[in-house]
Amino acid sequence: MKRPTIFDVAKLAGVSIKTVSRVVNREPNVRVSTQERVEKAIAELKYRPDQSARNLASHRSHLIGLVYDDPAAYELPTSGYIIKMQQGALKACRSALSELLIHPCNYRERDVAAKLKLLIEEMRPAGIILAAPLSNMPKIVRAIDATDTPFVRLSPGKADEKRFSIATNDRESSAEMTRYLASLGHERIAFVTGHSNHKAVANRFLGYQDGLQQSGLRFSEQLVCAGDNSLGSGEECAEKLLKRKRPPTAIFAANDDMAVGVLRVAHRLRIDVPEQLSVAGFDDIALARMVHPSLTTIKQPLTEMAQRAAQALIEGKCGEGSESKPEIVPATLQIRESTGPAPL
Repeated sequence: MKRPTIFDVAKLAGVSIKTVSRVVNREPNVRVSTQERVEKAIAELKYRPDQSARNLASHRSHLIGLVYDDPAAYELPTSGYIIKMQQGALKACRSALSELLIHPCNYRERDVAAKLKLLIEEMRPAGIILAAPLSNMPKIVRAIDATDTPFVRLSPGKADEKRFSIATNDRESSAEMTRYLASLGHERIAFVTGHSNHKAVANRFLGYQDGLQQSGLRFSEQLVCAGDNSLGSGEECAEKLLKRKRPPTAIFAANDDMAVGVLRVAHRLRIDVPEQLSVAGFDDIALARMVHPSLTTIKQPLTEMAQRAAQALIEGKCGEGSESKPEIVPATLQIRESTGPAPL
């Protein structure tokens, strides 16, 4: 069957070829009724724009790049965090007839900035979504800046007046989770921190401290263990915390991967969850609902955050002189089976 062309779309919609091109390229000042008529014709004909022609016309591809920390760099890699971002970015790209380029980036490599800059110059994307922890690493940010490509930083940990970012309320929601655990009667609430390069995750540790103070509980370094966001580090921290002379009755991990590591160790040590130990995480990845007992966690709206980032890039809201005030998408507590009253 012959592939439909832009001429076929124009004929079916009763508009000019130029109008079809303007709708496809999301140009402004197109009547809503005209846009709907063209989009209906595109859907009916199953028309797909010629990417090479679009690139030549705009000097940039209709690609949105999603650059994220390569999970393969960890001993026990998980991809739940990445999948949720991909889902959101894909949703925005599909509605705008754009494509999503996913690029895992190992920031530990010495020449990572040069490699990223070369990739962007070759692909000429319309914009980049830069996920944490890359979003707060100066050499990565500078590499993208040098290409004059618009980009949105996800969860950079700290706002930057010069660059648009989208984040969630890590600190406030972590304080809320800590208060929730305290409300169940837990007084020895431990915390597993995330990787030091991940500034947004560091804000969760601050929230944990806020929650203790708000609940009238004393902060203790003995109840804090340093993880690196991986499941394996959650296991290592659980081993240390649960074998203390006075172990905690609740462990709050800075992400779900580490919290699942805690659950694995509790099972291995025959510690009942939640009768003897409550466990909570952060992110609400798919694994949080699949483990037993299901994990109490904080739902980070990653899908919505990535979707809004892609939309902002597609609509040209992240170029020079654009609004740089960070956009906050609130997180919500998800109470499940892994938390319960403190043991008597």
